[in-house]
Amino acid sequence: MKARYLRNIEVSEVGMGCMAFSHGYGQIPDEDYSISAIRNAYAHGCTFFDTAEVYSPGLSGIGHNERIVGKALEDVRENVVIATKLFVDGFDVMREGSVYKAVKRHLTGSLERLRTDYVDLYYLHRVSGVSLEKVAKAMGQLIDEGLIRGWGLSQVDVSTIQRAHEITPLSAVQNIYSMVERDAEKGVIPYCLEHNIGFVPFSPIASGLLSGKITPDTQFESYDDVRNWVPQLSRRNIEGNMPIVEMLKKFAEEKTATPAQISLAWMLHKYPNVVPIPGSKNKQRIIENLNSSLVELTDEEFRSLEKSLNSYPVYEHRGLSR
Repeated sequence: MKARYLRNIEVSEVGMGCMAFSHGYGQIPDEDYSISAIRNAYAHGCTFFDTAEVYSPGLSGIGHNERIVGKALEDVRENVVIATKLFVDGFDVMREGSVYKAVKRHLTGSLERLRTDYVDLYYLHRVSGVSLEKVAKAMGQLIDEGLIRGWGLSQVDVSTIQRAHEITPLSAVQNIYSMVERDAEKGVIPYCLEHNIGFVPFSPIASGLLSGKITPDTQFESYDDVRNWVPQLSRRNIEGNMPIVEMLKKFAEEKTATPAQISLAWMLHKYPNVVPIPGSKNKQRIIENLNSSLVELTDEEFRSLEKSLNSYPVYEHRGLSR
């Protein structure tokens, strides 16, 4: 698989979001299956794995997903890039006495669960009431200490990125981005390109909508399934967005690919600093997503796809609020 860079961190062109092994898509697989799926992705050329301290069943507890990722990658640690995220609030800061101490306490827990002595990419999961400038300074100290290689922000606008980047340069921004979630094109991705910041789209297949496997009749799982509240996945909005899905299916047939692969190849062709992290709890689907890096779009094909995409309205989107 080709390489891309998140500032100075080399990663595979497509990464792997590991959240679904712990949260967000209903019943989770058993641990052995999840570990095997992650190792299988590595064997297939994936070197970039994304997790977070909060990813646990029902978001109850801390560290379920980090422990799985740590077990899966311990033997190949030096060959992979691990990204994880923390959420720090005012209570953390009061308890520890400073933003730096609070951030380091979260990191220490993640390092233990991930079975490593450093994290390649450490994100602030969401900006809260804690001073962003102090978080940025703390991240700089952790880089100097060799505990993290780079840091990032998630679900942020340009002004927030700029404030943080001026204190400690960012390696990556992780925002929602897909063919039906394109707000990032207006400012965030151009800013990241200009300032050598990687852009890591989460939900790049729109929670499965762009795979072509979801229909207005699809029933999502009742427990811990984010698709029940994703705006584009209400019955009415699935119906409204089907022309985009059908267009993708037609294009995929012509390229002997899948709709999901085309949607990922589209963003890889469009921006050199984009590294999507599609997530799945299905081994076959994980490999399908990774193989999107093999789908080469010509400039003419890209322009045709972009023109078609721009001709359809999108019914609802999540934006930065969720």
